[in-house]
This record gives sequence, structure tokens and C-alpha cells, in this order.
Amino acid sequence: MPIIYCCQLELHDSLYYATREIGRLYETEAVIHNYALCYALGLVDSEVYSTNVAEEHSYRYFCSEQVPKYEEHLTPLNQQGIYVTPARAVNHTAILNTWKYANNNYHVEMEKTQKNIPSFGRAKEIAPESQFEFFVISQKPMKLPKWIRLGKWMSKAEVIVEQLPQPQTTEGVFTYKYPLNPLDVMFTNQVISYDVVNMPPVSLIQNVQMRGQYYQFKEMKELKIPICMEYRFRS
Repeated sequence: MPIIYCCQLELHDSLYYATREIGRLYETEAVIHNYALCYALGLVDSEVYSTNVAEEHSYRYFCSEQVPKYEEHLTPLNQQGIYVTPARAVNHTAILNTWKYANNNYHVEMEKTQKNIPSFGRAKEIAPESQFEFFVISQKPMKLPKWIRLGKWMSKAEVIVEQLPQPQTTEGVFTYKYPLNPLDVMFTNQVISYDVVNMPPVSLIQNVQMRGQYYQFKEMKELKIPICMEYRFRS
């Protein structure tokens, strides 16, 4: 039987990533993708593990190429029996920042110009003190980091971890209110209905009604977590 951790995440900086680009508005959805959480928790790109958690974080100050390698990075977590769900906002507020920049064609293309035409954009970010919640499922005990960094600005966030009681296995039709990665769950469960959260690199689903096996807890009867979730990718 796996060990399931409930993780509360509280932002100490504003969180920004471009979930949607609407003209000059760059909007951050109040959902954190499970791919991003795996990198932030230090579960990716490390050869040294202690109680199934990387001792060395995967953050790099220089990348020679901007090519995602999600399948290469996340498949080893399947072999270790570790899965991280996407995070939903428990309590959040949004802030809107406007930024400006000047025309820099003269710098990029060595063009002569006598005009300095400013442009602008707006970024909708998630404000500090906003709280998120997600789950980590593991076959062995884990020690997750207390502090992580997320998003384009590498925003600081605190992680509070609580190990849930031993779950029971049940089968039938159930509803999972948290976001899910559809690629990770549709092969093992029959998805009946859901709401779509459009975001890259894989759109998520939430308020999912499905049929299959799930974990249930005596103390938290409303919480039902799908069984056999693992990272899968489009062929």
C-alpha cells in the first residue's frame, strides 16, 4: 500500500507563468501543473537520492537548449513509484502588473532609428500568501523540501507536508475535485465528465467524475484519489 502525502503550498512571492496569452495580457491560472511541481520539489535530474528524494536540486543557472524533456526526466519517477498530482488553489488572489519596454530594433538588427516607441504588456500573477494543495504518492517514505521555487520569476514558496492515514482501496464511480493530468489517468480509469483547464504543456482536467479504482480514507470520506496514476506521454 502506498504512502500518500497531502502538501500545502503557500506563496511568499507573486507567482507568474503564462497559462494564456490574450493579446498583451499574460494570465497565470490558479493551478500548478504536476510537471512543474516535480521540478520544483527536486525530484528530477538528480543521480543522488536519499529516502527517494534528491539531495541535489535540479535548478540550473545555464541551459544550452530550450527543449523540454518531460518524458526523459519524469519516466524514472514511474520506476521509483513516485507520483505528484497537480495543485489546486485553496485560497488565492490575483494581481495585475503592467510593464513597458522600448523598441530595440537598432540593438538587435543594427538598424538606425530616430524613434523610441514604447510598448507595454500586462501580467496577471498569483499574489503572495495564496495557498495551494496537492498530493504526493510514493511506495516508500519521502522527505520533501520545506522551501521550493516556482514559475518564471522562481518565486519562493513554503511546503507543509502531512502524511495521510493508510488508505483503503475501493472501486466504482467517484468524483475527484482536484486537477488531474488526463494523460496520466485515462488509461487506467474511465473518465465520464470533467472541466478542462487549458494550459501548456498538457491541458489539465478537474471536477472529474470517473469509474475505476480509488483510494479512500475513513477520516476524510469525501477525498477519493485515483489508483495507478503514472506519467504518460503522447506517442
